[in-house]
Amino acid sequence: MTDFTGALADFDRALSLGLTPDAPFDALLALTRATVGVKLFTFMTVDMVTETARRSYTSHAEEYPVSGTKPVTYDRWFETVHTRRECFVANTLADIATVFPDFELIGSLGCGSVINLPVVLGDTLVGTVNMLHEEQHYTPERVKQAKDWLSVPAKAAYLASRVAVAS
Repeated sequence: MTDFTGALADFDRALSLGLTPDAPFDALLALTRATVGVKLFTFMTVDMVTETARRSYTSHAEEYPVSGTKPVTYDRWFETVHTRRECFVANTLADIATVFPDFELIGSLGCGSVINLPVVLGDTLVGTVNMLHEEQHYTPERVKQAKDWLSVPAKAAYLASRVAVAS
């Protein structure tokens, strides 16, 4: 098993020093790169009262800007992430195309696999960490690493970003 304690310590330090709403997600992106690898990274928040999702952070602001909201879609992705609160994993662009209408843009960025990690607080899904990489990148071992090494830091990043916004 790979030891990511140094990367986790770096995340902790960056989280402690961050003063902007993006700083916690910058730290989470760095931890994600060090643990499971990522080419495209976003964090989406969700509001089930209004049934909308919003991109709160992105590694690719030009292609995936942080703006506006989109309606929640009830499909197999929703069932996996929202209802069962499990990671959604797809390892080919063809599989991604079955749930994400922007699959062509995803492919143009050299991505063909995805993990969507649910972020749950107080028994409520508050968001997802969305990691994309080349096809077949997210092996069962990397999915396990994402769950083991990113679940708690994702919660911390979400909460820290909200504190930075309130300050």
